[in-house]
Amino acid sequence: MRAEELYEVMDERFNARLHGSAALEEIAGGCRWTEGPVWFGDLDCLLFSDIPNQRMLRYLPADGSVSVFRAPSNFANGHSRDRQGRLVSCEHGTRRVTRTEPDGAITVLADGFEGKRLNSPNDLVVHSDGSVWFTDPTYGILSDYEGYAAEPEQPVHGVYRIDGQTGAVTLVADDFHQPNGLAFSPDESRLYIADSGASHDGTRPRHIRVFDVIDGRRLANGRVFATLESGVPDGLRVDTDGWVWSSGGPAVHVFAPEGTPTGRIRIPQTVSNLTFGGPRRNRLFITATQSVYALYVNARGAQLP
Repeated sequence: MRAEELYEVMDERFNARLHGSAALEEIAGGCRWTEGPVWFGDLDCLLFSDIPNQRMLRYLPADGSVSVFRAPSNFANGHSRDRQGRLVSCEHGTRRVTRTEPDGAITVLADGFEGKRLNSPNDLVVHSDGSVWFTDPTYGILSDYEGYAAEPEQPVHGVYRIDGQTGAVTLVADDFHQPNGLAFSPDESRLYIADSGASHDGTRPRHIRVFDVIDGRRLANGRVFATLESGVPDGLRVDTDGWVWSSGGPAVHVFAPEGTPTGRIRIPQTVSNLTFGGPRRNRLFITATQSVYALYVNARGAQLP
């Protein structure tokens, strides 16, 4: 795909975040719905979910190989790493958030709130204080394709925080239609959260909201950061300069720190999520319908590890 086909420039500032000679590479294929990319720099590999196929896959840049990391995966969706480098995951099938220990054991971090099961944890991010923040829409219980069909028990589609010290679960936002991807600003003073409610109802939101993070424990002053003209925002990431990179239809949408849409990276399939990786965290890994793509960009991911 030529540069003029790959990029849609809406603001000249977008050009500074691109490498005009960089090529979009398909690094994995043959999946049903890829999601949850997470980079392991110490192991030089990318893990990602193939939700309907009940597996997590591992891509090794050194030789280009793709292998099964875990199967069955409990319909795992989003992943991140905690400050000790451990894998933290959202599982649709078990409706829980888990942590994989160094010996491979699975620790359950959350599977309910106020005596009722969670809906289907979707995506998560880890704060520097060790707390885990995750979204809980109903996508994993809508059918038997990406989980197990069931009626929701929670009265809201919420966003939650798991305390890193006590494990206590608190509801930090309760006014989303379908909360989805989320990411902190580089200084963790703000939290961006996608609402993909329009995925099943065109009258619902297709926007990203931003909140002020108070004392690392609660959210305030929620407002719309950006709205997608087409598609819905799913997974998103923030770079070290505070620019927001979001999935949305067959493209990655890039927003300046004030919320201005600056451009799109066109992808041959519907994009679900993305993350920065590689030795310098300037390689954008993009999960899409059946494949995973990679593209070098002139930006570095903010979230660590």
